[in-house]
Amino acid sequence: MKILVTGGLGLIGHNVVQRLQQRGDDVSIVDTKTTYGIIPQSEIDYLMAERMKKIAPGTKIYLYDITNATNIDSVISEHQPEVIIHMASFPRQKVVNANPAWGSCVMMEGLINILESAKKHQVSHVVYISSSMVYGNFDDQVTEDYHCHPIGQYGIMKLAGEDLVKDYSRRNYFTHTIIRPSAVYGPLDVEDRVVAKFMLTAMRGGTLKVNGAGETLDFTYVDDAADGIVAAALTPSAHNQTYNITKSHSVSLLQAAEMIVKIVGKGEIECRDKDADFPSRGALNIDAARQDLGYNPKVDVEEGFQNYYNWLSKSSYWNK
Repeated sequence: MKILVTGGLGLIGHNVVQRLQQRGDDVSIVDTKTTYGIIPQSEIDYLMAERMKKIAPGTKIYLYDITNATNIDSVISEHQPEVIIHMASFPRQKVVNANPAWGSCVMMEGLINILESAKKHQVSHVVYISSSMVYGNFDDQVTEDYHCHPIGQYGIMKLAGEDLVKDYSRRNYFTHTIIRPSAVYGPLDVEDRVVAKFMLTAMRGGTLKVNGAGETLDFTYVDDAADGIVAAALTPSAHNQTYNITKSHSVSLLQAAEMIVKIVGKGEIECRDKDADFPSRGALNIDAARQDLGYNPKVDVEEGFQNYYNWLSKSSYWNK
């Protein structure tokens, strides 16, 4: 199958590409290798080089910005994908808050460019990677039909993106699948995320700053997230459906910090007030993904944290 993955060099994206190529699919990638204006260039360069090692030699990689409609249309015209997995986006609320105009351009205008070109070139199916942030505040076992009340511009734009994708499907241009992951972590992630930040702070003997000790997240190991996305992209019964793709197990930020300090063997913990920019979240219900996709996340949090620590301990970038 011919598949285009936007954001295919990202943390989840490169793992999705690897799995598709192992199946024998013809995969092309669109990615900008961006720093989002906050990640050190040296860190991005290192991570990109490491991620590329998991992608087949000769893979066509277009270093294009999805906000350029002409470039995106030329990619889709040239590759003629049957499926587009759209992962290119600002990755989280903090990055959008730092530059809302740029975030809106990428998350909204970039998405429209993908959808318009998919319509023009008769792409069969579009997989849109959304976020658990669309739900806003929620308790454990929230299902996909929960009424969404996003808090913050990132969640608002992700939900708007879902509605745009659905509207193109309503007009019968292509089928779609929407994926809502949560708190994905693992090897080859950037430092500026909660698990990576906790882990590296502990490894440096510093103080892990917990913003809301009782706040919980549905931490999901990157391999499990990638498996779920690939299954959703390739399963006909997933057409025009929305799925939570997570571990479905809530862990408090304090518990996560304590696990990491125990694994690393050093580090202190400081509990502070909850960050008002972020909703209170629990675990997502994944029954639909289990039933329709055969999705079965295998890596629990302690094992995932240990795997990530083992990788960081051997990383040439973080051990120089």
